[in-house]
Amino acid sequence: MSLPAPEKLSYAHGVGSTPLLGDTIGRNLDRAVAAHGDREALVDVVSGRRWTYAEFGADVDVLARALMASGVAKGDRVGIWAVNCPEWVLVQYATARIGAVLVTVNPAYRAHEVEFVLNQAGVSLLAASLSHRTSDYRALVDRVRADCPALRAVHYIGDPSWDELIAAAPAVSGEQLAAREAELSCDDPINIQYTSGTTGFPKGATLSHHNILNNGYFVGETIAYTEEDRICIPVPFYHCFGMVMGNLAATSHGACMVIPGPSFEPAAVLSAVQRERCTSLYGVPTMFIAELDLPEFATYDLSTLRTGIMAGSPCPAEVMKRVVAEMHMAEVSICYGMTETSPVSTQTRRDDDQERRTGTVGRVLPHIEVKVVDPATGVTLPRGGAGELRTRGYSVMLGYWDQPERTAEVVDAGRWMRTGDLAVMREDGYVQVVGRIKDMIIRGGENVYPREIEEFLYGHPKIADVQVVGVPDERYGEEILACVIPRDPADPPTLEEVAAFCRERLAHYKIPRRLRVLAAFPMTVSGKVRKIELRETYAERADPARRVERR
Repeated sequence: MSLPAPEKLSYAHGVGSTPLLGDTIGRNLDRAVAAHGDREALVDVVSGRRWTYAEFGADVDVLARALMASGVAKGDRVGIWAVNCPEWVLVQYATARIGAVLVTVNPAYRAHEVEFVLNQAGVSLLAASLSHRTSDYRALVDRVRADCPALRAVHYIGDPSWDELIAAAPAVSGEQLAAREAELSCDDPINIQYTSGTTGFPKGATLSHHNILNNGYFVGETIAYTEEDRICIPVPFYHCFGMVMGNLAATSHGACMVIPGPSFEPAAVLSAVQRERCTSLYGVPTMFIAELDLPEFATYDLSTLRTGIMAGSPCPAEVMKRVVAEMHMAEVSICYGMTETSPVSTQTRRDDDQERRTGTVGRVLPHIEVKVVDPATGVTLPRGGAGELRTRGYSVMLGYWDQPERTAEVVDAGRWMRTGDLAVMREDGYVQVVGRIKDMIIRGGENVYPREIEEFLYGHPKIADVQVVGVPDERYGEEILACVIPRDPADPPTLEEVAAFCRERLAHYKIPRRLRVLAAFPMTVSGKVRKIELRETYAERADPARRVERR
């Protein structure tokens, strides 16, 4: 049996002329402050507060000294449970400067979820918002605090307790802070991010300075960031998208971080871009859809935009085309990755043609390896074959916090990270993600990839957004359910219209046999659609008599 030539295998190594950074996050920030001290580093649109790099660096140092004065030692876990705000960013860099491990807590968590994270990570000091929307963070902390023995201090942003924390800073000198920084290695753990598990409690991906600083830097390099860029960051800071691809990409290039609001509001985002003359805009696909669908969208001046990142979930080709054409983002990039890989492994390039930008998740970043393997054997497949995407390199996490067995399930002996994603590596090295291994539908013995059907249905004139899942079926094992959000709620598509639209272009076994018309999808805070919830919601109600439902 002849073996494929090496260049025909689904393996790629990102070769780059720029070496990896050997800095800690604190030392890298020092470089930015020295080079760009009088340029803007951070803008909070809601409050109107602004920091130059010199001012930002000084406030980071004050908070770092305050944390040391409060007894935070190297390796201690400091939690932050807050919406996007300047204090979030200051905590991110201050903890890095003193070698504390920042535990980022999802703002949507409820009491039992917060209790789990605080105890699993052993958080000793927590910084938190006072409240947001329906969440009273102080009340939630009060409910669980007695059951969190490691937690000795809580400071609320905008509260006297926050002022008390800052007031402790003079007890620690600049020399003492410098001595602490001298003890730090770029390979030290610096961040624990909890993954949104679909079953059971989440796992804490543990990341180092080296992991996330380099990933933010090379994401920024790929879209040519300089000190002239102003990045609008509406994605949550608790997630890698915000704190790594946003904040660290900005500070490692001397660019400005613009916070449009505490959480995503489409009009506030476009207003921030216009007011602050942003050159880059981030978002998950549903965010861009919401912005484009604003009735007053055409009234915003978005002419300063040139680039941005769309990531977090599969990026529909039709949405990407509108972003390029209508939002002036000619150099917009798609990134692919996961929390456990800091997060980005592949990214489209600025000079990619429309097909590569809309049909792939790009190619491997510098200093990272990717391959597509047979999920059962681990053998690398020839290019063009669908299998599990795996990645290796500086970006792979140190492991799940205090869970070596769970780590071993996803990181093999060769340090390859199992992503759980089904992908195809094309002849040109670009990667197409065709779905999750768990999301693949097996209908009557045929493998069906939801992503293919979703991309096709985005072209239906009555469909604004769509998610395809498999639901149990007695005859075929699984049947295809299309959950759609209509462009006009008063005129939703019918199952017959969807089937007719598909009939000429898709094989018969790929045509949805069931349809649900929804007002919104169940989402995680990071912008991913909870497909498992769609499957579970409709698994017991998938009888032929109830094929269409409004929600």
